[in-house]
Amino acid sequence: MKKVAIVMGSKSDLNIVEKGINVLKEFGVPFEVHVLSAHRCPEEVKNFACTAKESGFSVLIAAAGMAAHLAGAIAANTTLPVIGIPCRSSGSDGLDALYSTVQMPPGIPVATVAIDGAKNAAYLAMQILALSDEELAEKLKAARAKEREKLLATDQEVFHQYQ
Repeated sequence: MKKVAIVMGSKSDLNIVEKGINVLKEFGVPFEVHVLSAHRCPEEVKNFACTAKESGFSVLIAAAGMAAHLAGAIAANTTLPVIGIPCRSSGSDGLDALYSTVQMPPGIPVATVAIDGAKNAAYLAMQILALSDEELAEKLKAARAKEREKLLATDQEVFHQYQ
């Protein structure tokens, strides 16, 4: 299994990103976490993206708020899948980051999850990895079945409570 890279624009995004980190840990998916800013260290971001495949990464997750150019800057410099996490910040409640992350020019896609959606970013990264990793695909399938059973049990509990 190859690695997932999680890159955040600043350490203040760590509390959001940790939710995705925990999902990757739960499934035993190897990952690295980095803090790189599209604006404060653009050369390092470009170098990271350009060498990501050779470094063993298969999927890149980028989390940033406000201008949120990190995911786009990474996507512009790699053909690996990039998943953007727009992060909530003061001002426009994360909508600025959402628009910056999702509005990419043709040919430079960024798969974008919900504002602060680090868990879904991790799940999407794992689904991409699972295309060539049957063991991970089975883990994901089992996790969905477990969630289904939990929900159906809740359904019965609520149903019987109001009968």
